Amino acid sequence: MGKNIKRKHSPEFKTKVCLESIKERLTISEISKKYNLHPTQIKTWKKDFLECAPELFKTDKKREENKDQESLIKTLYAEIGEQKVSLDFLKKNFTLANKNEN
Repeated sequence: MGKNIKRKHSPEFKTKVCLESIKERLTISEISKKYNLHPTQIKTWKKDFLECAPELFKTDKKREENKDQESLIKTLYAEIGEQKVSLDFLKKNFTLANKNEN
């Protein structure tokens, strides 16, 4: 009995397959044979693709809000990193000072 090997497909490949299934020039069965995929996998990718498509057409205001949130998150992570470096430095100096006192 052979082992099933899980294949990983790139987002570009998935998009290509989804668009081909949306165009409906070939049946799902034909597409599955063409790309050596299970028809259920193609249907799942197509469903996910169509569910996410409306996100592309959100208003600019919502996009701006998302960019602002991403910017804030990056700033906060940078600040956390700086504080960690400072804390590590202080811990190191504190332990060195205690060793020198003994």
